[in-house]
Amino acid sequence: MANANIKRVKSSEIEFKDRLVSIQRVTKVTKGGRTFSFSAIVVVGNENGVVGYGLGKAKEVTAAIAKGVDDAKKNLVKVPVLKGTIPHEQLGKYGGALVFLKPASPGTGVIAGGAMRAVLESVGVRDVLAKSKGSSNPHSVVKATIDALVNMRDAYSVAQLRGVDLNKVFNG
Repeated sequence: MANANIKRVKSSEIEFKDRLVSIQRVTKVTKGGRTFSFSAIVVVGNENGVVGYGLGKAKEVTAAIAKGVDDAKKNLVKVPVLKGTIPHEQLGKYGGALVFLKPASPGTGVIAGGAMRAVLESVGVRDVLAKSKGSSNPHSVVKATIDALVNMRDAYSVAQLRGVDLNKVFNG
């Protein structure tokens, strides 16, 4: 994600809620038998436009989740949320996963599948239509959803970028 409009956020003095997206039990077969470990994908957000994801690996589930939360707090980005929905339609892509997000009218709710739902609820979006195409791997879907959200631009930032008045962005 070497994009110019990524707004990194520091995790200090912000209260986050974490959501467990997926947990995997990984087995390594050695000479002495099977060794089990766990990997957890976690999404954290303040439900007000800040979201991050992380991957934690450990021998126990709770330790893997804790490591995932710590990793997620290091990868926070700011996302524009307007009146509980997103500013415009957006495609996001990561690996084999393709994600389509579309703004929805108030009262619609979050129409999205598991991994996308966790990211969208963590960022604070209450009304959105979403479709996941291609790979359903939770790692790729979470990263594709965050890619789509990071590439969103609100009207104020577009006006600032063009150097015009906010009214001119809407009326031409």
